[in-house]
Amino acid sequence: MRTLLFIALISLQVSAHADNRLRYEVTITNATPGQAFTPQLIATHARGVALFDIGAPASTGLEILAEGGDTAPLTEALRTTRGVGTLQTVPGLLLPGKSVSVVIETSFFHQHLSIAAMLIPTNDTYVAVSGLRLPAFGEETVQALAYDAGTEANDQNCRNIPGPRCGGEGYSPGPNDGDEGFVHVSNGFHALSPLVDGDVLAPAHYDWRNPVAIVMVKRLR
Repeated sequence: MRTLLFIALISLQVSAHADNRLRYEVTITNATPGQAFTPQLIATHARGVALFDIGAPASTGLEILAEGGDTAPLTEALRTTRGVGTLQTVPGLLLPGKSVSVVIETSFFHQHLSIAAMLIPTNDTYVAVSGLRLPAFGEETVQALAYDAGTEANDQNCRNIPGPRCGGEGYSPGPNDGDEGFVHVSNGFHALSPLVDGDVLAPAHYDWRNPVAIVMVKRLR
């Protein structure tokens, strides 16, 4: 009898733990006319955790994501950060006008959402949602801005931009000549004079205005 009671208590604890998991559908829509999003990092976390701070230097993980689209270093840094819950990367490029949806699970201890992905082709611009409170019920839709990591000069030169359009260099450890040195809201592409030894991208094809993405979060459970 005691053995059966013990097993029943364990089953109740496991069931209660499962019931404590919160499930959401996250949909990201690329609202730019000419920029793709690299694989998108999605994180759930407690209040007070931040992927970046506007006006402060970018972390190495954020710099690598913003310059080369690689989410792994920032993911590993967050994995060892207190208060971080679910970490997930949505693979593939998200093209202009397209949407992607993913289901995530989190706990009552991690009810804030952050998202980050590089805009490509750019030097060091990324789209982000920072610390969105997950809805208790129903759904919530927010607009996401583009931010400049401030780690590379915005020369719009394909030599310094990775990806299918340019195929240039991705992450280049800073500081770099011409970088701003701090995270700020991106001001888009500009008309720059072409260089003899490089392909400079024109704003007519690749410029944008904020917001650059629409993010919808829907409570499933």
